[in-house]
Amino acid sequence: MIRPIVLVALGGALGSVLRYLTSEFFKKITYNAFPIGTFVANIAGCLLIGILIGSIDKSGSDNAPLKWLLVTGFCGGYTTFSTFSYENLRLFQQGNYGLALLYMGSSILLGLLAVGLGLFLVK
Repeated sequence: MIRPIVLVALGGALGSVLRYLTSEFFKKITYNAFPIGTFVANIAGCLLIGILIGSIDKSGSDNAPLKWLLVTGFCGGYTTFSTFSYENLRLFQQGNYGLALLYMGSSILLGLLAVGLGLFLVK
């Protein structure tokens, strides 16, 4: 059996690379101060974690290796709330108070809704 730390590390590496690619993609197609790449990664990651946890729970088995790989590892590496916090601080420091509040509020609200939607989709 593969050790939990290896599964978390593998999932985290893949999630981190996908987050980087998501951010780079949106940097190339948008040209504004709103950090859309991080926003998309956070909302998509919230939806994915809802789907994964809902699916694993629905199966009735405690599939710990799958949770380590996909939930703790991949989703942990893909979602970017540390980057989210830094970007909000930067927006505040630049005087973009309204944009910072919009970013925070919409990320939290849509993130919660996306997790709920993910759970609903697997019922």
